[in-house]
Amino acid sequence: MHFSDRKLFDDVNIKFIPGNCYGLIGANGAGKSTFLKILSGEIQPSTGNVILGPDERLTVLKQDHYNYDDYSVMETVIMGHKTLYNVMKEKDAIYMKEDFSDADGLRAAELEGEFAELDGWEAEPEAAVLLQGLNIPEDLHHLQMKELNAGQKIKVLLAQALFGKPDVLLLDEPTNGLDIQSIAWLEEFLINFENTVIVVSHDRYFLNKVCTHMADLDFGKIQLFAGNYDFWLESSQLAQKLQSQQNAKKEDQIKELQEFIARFSANASKSKQATSRKKTLEKITLDDIKPSSRRYPFVGFKPEREIGNDLLQVDNLSVTIEGKKILDNISFTLNKDDKVAFLANDDITTTTLFKVLMGEITPDSGTVRWGVTTSQTYLPKDPSAEFDNDLTIVDWLRQYASKEEDDNTFLRSFLGRMLFSGDEVLKKVNVLSGGEKVRCMLSKNMLSKANVLVLDDPTNHLDLESITALNDGLIAFSGSILFASHDHQFIQTIANRIIMVSDNGVVDRADTTYDEFLENKDVQQRVAALYA
Repeated sequence: MHFSDRKLFDDVNIKFIPGNCYGLIGANGAGKSTFLKILSGEIQPSTGNVILGPDERLTVLKQDHYNYDDYSVMETVIMGHKTLYNVMKEKDAIYMKEDFSDADGLRAAELEGEFAELDGWEAEPEAAVLLQGLNIPEDLHHLQMKELNAGQKIKVLLAQALFGKPDVLLLDEPTNGLDIQSIAWLEEFLINFENTVIVVSHDRYFLNKVCTHMADLDFGKIQLFAGNYDFWLESSQLAQKLQSQQNAKKEDQIKELQEFIARFSANASKSKQATSRKKTLEKITLDDIKPSSRRYPFVGFKPEREIGNDLLQVDNLSVTIEGKKILDNISFTLNKDDKVAFLANDDITTTTLFKVLMGEITPDSGTVRWGVTTSQTYLPKDPSAEFDNDLTIVDWLRQYASKEEDDNTFLRSFLGRMLFSGDEVLKKVNVLSGGEKVRCMLSKNMLSKANVLVLDDPTNHLDLESITALNDGLIAFSGSILFASHDHQFIQTIANRIIMVSDNGVVDRADTTYDEFLENKDVQQRVAALYA
């Protein structure tokens, strides 16, 4: 795929095999979404062909949530199988004719045969199962799409892509906008899916759970690696290490590789994929692993002072926005060393809570009391207002630097560690991408030297490399963290406390990991009661 100013892909030859789930990975801008559009036929490549087997059907997760507003939910899902949908519409149109002719009867009989061959009688039951799995209740199945909210529409379009057992399934960020239960259901669906899946996702836990292979887009090529994301990440790091050990004996390198593979094979997922994945991993040789060109930013937060005994006290907090109760009589107490993941069924709940905590929204009632030794820095879910000016990156960051740090050499070096190198620091902040804005905000947060981080969906817009660096930086942080996230691995590795929030109150689970929170039946019953 060639553009006027660069070559995105060069002589890519790759074969995707049924029964496998391929995670397509690559740095931001490498061309992951473009590659999916080439596979689906939405974009034509400069040279080469995409070949499907005879009568094979490919489906894509659509992103145009408002294109189906005039159709029912059930109809929108069945549209995922275009041939079946067209047969249904033509058949229904013939039966609705007032002057039904002999020719119409013959055509109707043909269509009935095609309908049966395509399992048409199972279409609505199958669609209903998919919708219910994605938490779209039965009473919504025959409403028009325009009656659903944005999150529900996302789920219906995912059900559309999954419908009818496609031969090839292309999914671009399928977990975006999904709740915890829907993501878990999708993971199991893909683990048991018998055909070909190609998925782009920034959710490392999801990639680890569902993928049998990684398709790494690097240097304009795509290379397949057996195993999940963690295996690819560690194998590429091992490859760099072995490459640097030029004087080491090959036997020692092979031994190190074998130990690495044995460890991953032993820890393979207990899904249907595990046995075949283990066998594939055991066949890997030194020549099969390659170092990556990926660059990782440095994310490290160093608080200026320790927090005393008191962190945060929230009492009877209530907030109403545009007539809707978002928070109702919310109370909780946080202690020193708490790293708290705030969960909710709707992102507006956690975003509103954080805005109240940071003084951006005045509550209807209730109080917020931060400990006198605390200092907070905030990363909002949408930081775009911070960049509504024509400052350069280096001058934008200068606003938040101390007198000692207000030095071009220091600021350029600091930004270089956040992957803004050379003249990139002279870019105007109002033209930055979403990921670049978040990296700028993280730079501001680091310069603050605060001992409390308040982070609203901080992995939003970041690539896998930046997410990994941020994850590691937060694990190492010695202060307290209040954060919201949809990233399972992020929550599991950082949080030592989980608080579930609704407009009816909170479920507070202290001293527990995220996985323990999800597996605790008593907690789940309390969560269900919260939203009843």
